Amino acid sequence: MIVVDNLHKHFGGFRAVNGASLKIKEGGITGLIGPNGAGKSVLFNVISGFLKPTSGHVGMAGEDITGLPPHVLFKKGLLRSFQIAHEFSTMTCRENLMVVPGGQSGEKLWNTWFGRKRIAGEERALRSRADEVLKFLTIDHLANQKAGMISGGQKKLLELGRTMMADAKIVFFDEVGAGVNRTLLNVIADTIVRLNREHGLTFVIIEHDMDFIGRICEHVICLAEGRVLAEGTLDEIRANRQVVEAYLGTRRHGKSEGKR
Repeated sequence: MIVVDNLHKHFGGFRAVNGASLKIKEGGITGLIGPNGAGKSVLFNVISGFLKPTSGHVGMAGEDITGLPPHVLFKKGLLRSFQIAHEFSTMTCRENLMVVPGGQSGEKLWNTWFGRKRIAGEERALRSRADEVLKFLTIDHLANQKAGMISGGQKKLLELGRTMMADAKIVFFDEVGAGVNRTLLNVIADTIVRLNREHGLTFVIIEHDMDFIGRICEHVICLAEGRVLAEGTLDEIRANRQVVEAYLGTRRHGKSEGKR
């Protein structure tokens, strides 16, 4: 579904992404791991159009999408979440989902004067759809709660709900476990698997929790210094000496160096 070919993103003399090349299989759940500063989030930002690449190419389903802006990629079914959830804090959880679909009649001033009946019909359908999504996510009890008042884990679930409202094809999920307790993280993991199996959503997930990655990701890519260091199953990644040295730490003179 996604092909990244020799991608670079430089900030002055700093090469955040430095010749990364990788492929993301359609219908899979891929984990992206690596030490802090490896370029994972920057890679996500370039693929999803939030940053322009310095050079290289990104393809989606055979189409060159290099440098396309996020709103264009959104229409193509490519979505990207952030480490810190970006909800509309003063709107309810239901309203946060209802605003997702584009091209709504109420977006045009003319229709607010002469198309009120059509707008009302669309809003009823969106409300019904949003309630179905909230129920799927097991947070339907929060439908009328202001999104800014719910927990970090619940906000992550709400972001997954946005992907359902948008009819996404592939979701780049950044730091799933950030600020999320273990119970909700398990709920999020189960939800991602259900969305993958029941709705055919493709996921690419940045996460430092290896138990989480091992639980849901059949393929793992390790990034270091802006390029792909290794890929395979999590067991293969853990057994890779280069990964151990770059990410998990190695032993030298009988003492653990720790994470680098």
